[in-house]
Amino acid sequence: MTLWGGRFAEPSDADLRALNDSIDFDKRMYAEDIAGSIAYARAIANAGIITAAEAATLVEGLRQVLAEFEAGTFVLQVADEDIHTAVERRLTELVGAVGGKLHTGRSRNDQVATDFRLWVAGAIDRTDALLRALQEALIAKAEPNLETLMPGYTHVQPAQPITVAHWLMSFFWMLARDRSRLQDAKRRLLVSPLGAGALAGTPFAVDRAALAAELGFTSVSQNSLDAVSDRDFAAELLFCLALAGTHLSRLAEDVIFYSNPLFGFITLNDRYSTGSSLMPQKRNADPMELARGKAGRLIGRLTGFLTTLKGLPSTYNKDLQEDKESVFDSVDTLDRLLPVIIAIVDTLNLNPDRMRAALGEDMLATDMADYLVRKGLPFRQAHHVVGQVVRLAAQEGVVMSALPLERLQALSPLFSDDVQSVFDFGASVARRQAVGGTAPEAVRVQIEAARAWLGAQ
Repeated sequence: MTLWGGRFAEPSDADLRALNDSIDFDKRMYAEDIAGSIAYARAIANAGIITAAEAATLVEGLRQVLAEFEAGTFVLQVADEDIHTAVERRLTELVGAVGGKLHTGRSRNDQVATDFRLWVAGAIDRTDALLRALQEALIAKAEPNLETLMPGYTHVQPAQPITVAHWLMSFFWMLARDRSRLQDAKRRLLVSPLGAGALAGTPFAVDRAALAAELGFTSVSQNSLDAVSDRDFAAELLFCLALAGTHLSRLAEDVIFYSNPLFGFITLNDRYSTGSSLMPQKRNADPMELARGKAGRLIGRLTGFLTTLKGLPSTYNKDLQEDKESVFDSVDTLDRLLPVIIAIVDTLNLNPDRMRAALGEDMLATDMADYLVRKGLPFRQAHHVVGQVVRLAAQEGVVMSALPLERLQALSPLFSDDVQSVFDFGASVARRQAVGGTAPEAVRVQIEAARAWLGAQ
């Protein structure tokens, strides 16, 4: 039996039921639905709506329903429209007519909003733990590579030498922002809508604050109309996950490039590489390509849900049923993706010789400009002079360090024998000691800051 069938002379059409029912996907919120119902049974008993004995019967019955779900023995029925219907139907089968008292003063509108907030809070914690594990993997891989040199790129063009540790740690801080956003989102979602009813609030003396506290909420909604229709928390989570996916895609793009034999900077472990059905020599970074592709899926879920929200009138509308599949899919996507990326970082094989071989003297052009600056030339002029040096070396078909001193002095009298000190990749990196720089000492400080950040979470 549906929860609302008394008004209608005929049952719902089967095609409408297939469209309308949400049990196929919202059944995963069974634990949250039952937790909310247990708390609500106690709340309406405390308000004098049911007796303490009735509340105890309801609580015991709900625990039996939970046990069936946990054991995988719960049997869904055709009439179970959603998780709320299914739980109440089974509860009534177990405890009898008293099961019909549980919904007093409560609507599925405030019930589902409560269940979904609780589910999202748990999902945030799980995703946060996975992101933390990836951060720890990045630190573990960075720490032994404080002095391992590699090319740094802008516009996918060789730019300046950096260290492998510095490259890896750049992703740590992206993930730190992702985790901060998730934690902020969780703080905002811990507002209980339970007691808002369908839209106008409950006429019974339910202690909403105590009810919220029992469920782990930090406050209660201040407007019942907003409470049943607010899905900002779902949109926020989708944004957080989409941006995290974007950061993972950027890491994936680097790994895809650097594992290409033309670069050869890194090699993926065999367990996290795939091959070709036709070409025996192929070694593909397919997991990272999937990471890159799934960023589009995450962004699509966010865009689609925002489009659903944009035209909704007050208050609850069935359109809001679209929230769960979007959120469930996005959470599931990262649940599947992150363990693989963590393992890839853990097992990543670095090829320092190939990285060093890819360093070219033209990547020290800025160091040469800085050399002239230290001798008193304004940077803009130094930049122009070194640009001429680069052009001259290209014309001569030699590296910059091979240009005779007199040719350099023809461009600027500030050049002297000590210009050869510029052509040292390790020294170039070591000079960048300011906070956030690529010098080994700076990156060591950065890793200490990263560990302190993790310790504060």
